[in-house]
Amino acid sequence: MTAVKTTKAEPLFTTADWNFEVLQRTYDAIEEVAVKDLELNVYANQVEIISSEQMLDAYSSIGMPLMYQHWSFGKHFVNDEVSYRKGLRGLAYEIVINSDPCISYNMEENTMAQQTLVMAHAAFGHNHFFKNNHLFRQWTDAEGILDYLNFAKGYIAKCEERHGVHEVERILDAAHALMNNGVFRYRRPQKLSLKAEQEKEKERRDYEERTVNYLWQTVYSGPEGQKSEAQKEAEERKHTLRLPEENILYFLEQYSPILQIWQREILRIVRNIAQYFYPQRQTKVMNEGCACFVHYHIVNTLQQRGLLSDGAMLEILHNHSNVLFQPSFDDPRYSGFNPYALGYAMMEDIKRICLDPTEEDRAWLPEIAGKKDWKGAIKDAWANYRDESFIQQYLSPKVIRDFRMFAISDYAKDSHVTVSSIHNERGYGEVREKLAQNYDVAVIDPDIQIVDVDLLGDRQLKLRHYKRNGVSLDQKERDKVLALLRTLWGYGVLLEEVDAPPPRH
Repeated sequence: MTAVKTTKAEPLFTTADWNFEVLQRTYDAIEEVAVKDLELNVYANQVEIISSEQMLDAYSSIGMPLMYQHWSFGKHFVNDEVSYRKGLRGLAYEIVINSDPCISYNMEENTMAQQTLVMAHAAFGHNHFFKNNHLFRQWTDAEGILDYLNFAKGYIAKCEERHGVHEVERILDAAHALMNNGVFRYRRPQKLSLKAEQEKEKERRDYEERTVNYLWQTVYSGPEGQKSEAQKEAEERKHTLRLPEENILYFLEQYSPILQIWQREILRIVRNIAQYFYPQRQTKVMNEGCACFVHYHIVNTLQQRGLLSDGAMLEILHNHSNVLFQPSFDDPRYSGFNPYALGYAMMEDIKRICLDPTEEDRAWLPEIAGKKDWKGAIKDAWANYRDESFIQQYLSPKVIRDFRMFAISDYAKDSHVTVSSIHNERGYGEVREKLAQNYDVAVIDPDIQIVDVDLLGDRQLKLRHYKRNGVSLDQKERDKVLALLRTLWGYGVLLEEVDAPPPRH
């Protein structure tokens, strides 16, 4: 009988220092686990190493590798840099871009163990989520975003040369203030395409050269009952505005009576970028939970194969625990649920329910309890849900208990808040429902709609804010934004507040 000689795998690295050869070797090992074991479907990766100053610069320009210039980006850079140099804040280990190829920025100051964690987290966890989640697939164009940003940067630079930096920044200031009110929440927009945007720009220029906008040149010319054909035409045109309209930037781009061609194009650029980031605002818990779940599975598999030393694994687990830290509600550091912690806990819980369910799990999640295919269940959730629906579907009583969740009723007319449900059998349903609402962007953002335009009189733009739970807009912020809105509209702007209708059941 011949003895079989086995050799123990050597660790991928043994020191904290890294070089590109070690990075490539480690990346290859991570990729093998991600693709062959977890069966992830990812874009091609482009991993770039950057300095802390470059990371601060990426922070200031909303994390994008190409971005137009604006004074606010410099302000954010200075503020972040001062805090970082004084030790008042740290920097992210990485930034990842939803593009094809998927671009990951890793800090050069990271140790090799941190680089391993970051590549597993961003280059495969976030990457898989970007490529497969239905919101990103339907609402964003990973192939076109970098070309579009390059177009936007060049276009705004040309506008600054022709019309002056001050005039361009005046339009950008107003547009940035309205970014959250510059997205289509229910109507799917066209995906970004450099060719389409260039054709759109040319069409807009040609159209304005050929036509006159008679909508804004109508004037009142007689008593009631003696309306001119121009007035009747204007009234009919008013109905074509499809009011009410919640996408304020879109409405201003299309119908503002004072904006020039280049100014409308800047509004279009800003709202396209806002729309591009809209899926990320709806999937923070899922996206970060996916990346944490993926990196945790990958590094544990690498250690089991002997490819990570115990020292490297301890450092990785230390950083992993820091990322998932969740302060208690009465802790001064508490600012809500940590999306990394909540998302990761729910995904680990899905795996547990698939493999080893309790009777409670079978009652709450019968469609996955005991089905064994935890990879299929988790990837189905990653592909087909957003934060709100993910929580409504998969938040189990166990996770509610682990996080010690409770629900609070808080109405503006009341002098105090009331704990309406706690983490017990009677409260699980309400806690889950209320938490899901807290991650519904359509509920979090103020519901402000354009409801009327007085075309034949003073051309006043009328908006309506639907208050939820009786909560009004902050007066100072409201007045500042309305002033910027008048900059883009050119005439009076009126905002009224009414109570939102009760939700339908």
